Amino acid sequence: MMKMTGKAFAKKLFGTKYERLPRAILICIIVFWGLYIADFQVQVAPFVRILMVSAFTAGVMWQALSSKDNADELKAMLMLPHHSRGFVFSYVAVLGAYAVLTKTGLLLAVLLAVSVWKTIEIIGIVICMIHAVLMAAAVYSLRKYWYAGVLWTAVMSTVILLFGGRPWISLLLLANGMFAVLFLWRADGYAFYQWESKRSYAIRQKKRASMRRYFFRYLACHRNYLFNTAVMWCVALVMPYFLKEIAGLSVVPIGFAVLSLNTPICILLSCDRDLEQAVRFLPGQKRHFCIPYCLFIFLCNMVADVIFLISWQVQNGGITVPLAFGAVFFALQSAELSVMLEWFYPIRNWKIESDLWHHPRKYVVPAVMLLLAGAASAWPLLLYALPVLLAVETVVALGICWR
Repeated sequence: MMKMTGKAFAKKLFGTKYERLPRAILICIIVFWGLYIADFQVQVAPFVRILMVSAFTAGVMWQALSSKDNADELKAMLMLPHHSRGFVFSYVAVLGAYAVLTKTGLLLAVLLAVSVWKTIEIIGIVICMIHAVLMAAAVYSLRKYWYAGVLWTAVMSTVILLFGGRPWISLLLLANGMFAVLFLWRADGYAFYQWESKRSYAIRQKKRASMRRYFFRYLACHRNYLFNTAVMWCVALVMPYFLKEIAGLSVVPIGFAVLSLNTPICILLSCDRDLEQAVRFLPGQKRHFCIPYCLFIFLCNMVADVIFLISWQVQNGGITVPLAFGAVFFALQSAELSVMLEWFYPIRNWKIESDLWHHPRKYVVPAVMLLLAGAASAWPLLLYALPVLLAVETVVALGICWR
């Protein structure tokens, strides 16, 4: 029964013939070999490697566990007769394999290519990935006691920060992984199922009333999206401290470009198939959806940019009116490009929401913003032309929506 359950979830995540698995491994090999022959070397401290791999793997695992599409499959499987422990461990094993092979594998390929590793360190990083998978699953199964999960995560993060370079850290992670197995041993499949609350049902019932209300209610129903937005605001708060060491005020537009990388709010149509069908089916929905959606992304971007500017002014000073116009320009530009990508090129054929968060398309808008930021940094006079460009592109975007 455990083997059948694992195979059912594996076929969903990796394809009916597991075709996504060799493709993911091939991409990791190409990335590793390309960076390796480039002979680009970076010194990465052991505790930084462990922290990066742990946080990334646990984050992907959490996204996979909290995926709404995955919850529907889980509900169907729980209706069938099953052995509780076998079901839990097969479910966690398949999701863990998905997180490690298709997502963490790319990060590991980059780290292996650009830094020197010892054999014992590679073994330690494998233990680190397994530990991250098990701990993320155990904490997720304890959502009812969320404060215990937060405390557990905080303690382990502190331990890795303080003692990540010690030789015995792998043994500690292994012991903590066994501790997580004990929680999973006592859990059942229903601990991983997302029960639908009356609040979320009421929100879905009212989503036709106003697109603006829908966007904010959508965030209220997806707390992980709110968390990602809060993380971007924290990045905006601390980024001036690091950027000031590079080249002063000329790098401020680069900060605006980096803050446009807020993936969850830019994949609304891709992740909600029912909404996309309703929007495309009804007449005149292009402007009724795209304009409020653009304003919503613009508002989220603008909040991050304002935090960034205030933090820069407090720490370094020198913020001018052209830089303020630059914040508006980059926030609106990234919002318009994100909406156009969602409308004309939505992401299809994804398996779970984690595929959307890590799809290569997420880098298109930030890459364009970085090019514009580089031009503005090289030629500061361009900042004075931004108000005119802002007006022109707004008129063009409105024309596209009304056409």
